Amino acid sequence: MSNRVVMGSGMAVAGGLAYYLYQAGGDPKVAEKKFEHDAARITHSVKGDASSKGTEVKTEAKVLGQEAGSKIDSAISQAKKQTSEIDARLEAYRRDAEKNIEKYSKEANKEFNSAVNKFDKTVEDGIARAKGEVKEGEAKAKSTWGSWFGGK
Repeated sequence: MSNRVVMGSGMAVAGGLAYYLYQAGGDPKVAEKKFEHDAARITHSVKGDASSKGTEVKTEAKVLGQEAGSKIDSAISQAKKQTSEIDARLEAYRRDAEKNIEKYSKEANKEFNSAVNKFDKTVEDGIARAKGEVKEGEAKAKSTWGSWFGGK
């Protein structure tokens, strides 16, 4: 019989703890303040005197203060989480921008070098023709034969 009483009492206490934790949104400090408030209210209803009413009001104020603090802490935590998510996104955008800048820089350098080489070849061919040293067909033939043997 005593084993059943202990088991029943334990279950009642666990149920009460679960109830107050649930009502407090999982915050043990708020649950404790709610329990104290309920205990003061029960004491006031049993005694019916003015001093217990003051205790009840004080505990209710503590509960409200604890709930407000819990909500503020939650809001701050949420804001920090969102800030870190935004920071992570900005960092990803920065990395992408660096990659794109590097990519486009390489492409621009390649196009610039190609244009310079084409310009140099045009100038060299023009100079050779102007001097009369090489005819147009010979210049192309020389460049073809030269490319086979490592020349220009």
